[in-house]
Amino acid sequence: MALTRHCWKCGKVYVSSGTPGRSESCDCGADFKACVNCASYDLRAAHQCKDRRAEPVEDKRLANYCDWFEFVRREYVPPKKDVFDLSREDKARDTLKKLLRD
Repeated sequence: MALTRHCWKCGKVYVSSGTPGRSESCDCGADFKACVNCASYDLRAAHQCKDRRAEPVEDKRLANYCDWFEFVRREYVPPKKDVFDLSREDKARDTLKKLLRD
């Protein structure tokens, strides 16, 4: 399989030649200019970023203003569905349920 620049969530190939803007998103709703699509994204690095100049970003799946974003070329691997992959709304509900012991 070829190395492509694609959506981290659904795998749709990004066809434009330049770097995506903060407002560009995929048909599935995922942002293209997000940490998970960056060449510097690394789960083992501090703040999950190998570029020390970049400011920390809380949600790595949302678009941000990073000046050092470089769209990574890789093979598409579907993201795993697990407990840590809940939506922000689901996480808030779970936290509220735990708080209210419901």
